[in-house]
Amino acid sequence: MNKRTLLIRILSLSFGLAVNAQPAKKPIRIIVAFAAGGPVDFVARTIADPLAKELGRVVLVENRPGASGAIGAAEVIRAEPDGETMWITSVGAAAINPALFEKMSYDMNRDFSAVSLVVNNVELFVTNTKNPANDAAQFIAAVKSKKDATPIGSSGTGSIPHLAMLQLQDSTGLDLLHVPYNGMAPALTDLMGGQVDAEFADVPAVINYVKGGRLKPLAIASKHRISQLPDVKTFEELGIRAVDSNNWYGIFVSSKTPRSVIDQLNKNFKKVLENPATVTKLEQSGTEPKWSTPDELTAILKSDTQKWAKLIKDKNIKVNE
Repeated sequence: MNKRTLLIRILSLSFGLAVNAQPAKKPIRIIVAFAAGGPVDFVARTIADPLAKELGRVVLVENRPGASGAIGAAEVIRAEPDGETMWITSVGAAAINPALFEKMSYDMNRDFSAVSLVVNNVELFVTNTKNPANDAAQFIAAVKSKKDATPIGSSGTGSIPHLAMLQLQDSTGLDLLHVPYNGMAPALTDLMGGQVDAEFADVPAVINYVKGGRLKPLAIASKHRISQLPDVKTFEELGIRAVDSNNWYGIFVSSKTPRSVIDQLNKNFKKVLENPATVTKLEQSGTEPKWSTPDELTAILKSDTQKWAKLIKDKNIKVNE
């Protein structure tokens, strides 16, 4: 072997080692501000795999629960504003918390930019199977005939189920007693046990109980019926207005993220949420896959923040921080 051939081989080997030594791209992160196994976590993990295929990157779901969403929000705020750390959140941490808490460590307008809606979760009004009412109109008529307040459970003070109950109360003038629980699971246990008379809940939280005959659906708090429970009427169909609650989930990134990056992510999520397998899995859980433009989600956030803030202020709702 002559010196020239040897030199070429050495240089080729060195180049190959240099290429192989280049660091791999870091994983994309989806931050969930709730514990693993919950509904937001389920949606995040459902979209993570098709998003990874769409981006050609590893996508990790990281749970950062606590402080009513503030811990998860902080994780996104302090990350590089490159669109590679995203926050999937429900309407609560995004549009309700600003009115519930006097002091917050994050500001949705200052700290975050919208990417896309992911799902809609309308509220289903349910009762136990011992209750004779077959729809919300019959339930309301029965409540009006009682002298004492009717206990209605919720997953907690200031939650969407609580606020939906207040909408119903305002719309009908019912005498209702709010019974807040620490989460939906104990609330449903007591509903099935008869300790409370009815509850609002996200459809994914109760659809299996309804289909299994353990809970009775009374009405949907939405402008339209849902495909998973096509025979359940909306409140408006039953002559009860202004009961319309949507616990949507959306994707947000740091407000410092370039708009071009946000627009590209939005296109990626559109493809993910049009993926037939993803759509089927989400719909089977009881949720409605829903893509939006960044501007549409921004408008929804603004509208819901104003709507829920007015209700919370009018009812003087307070939570223990």
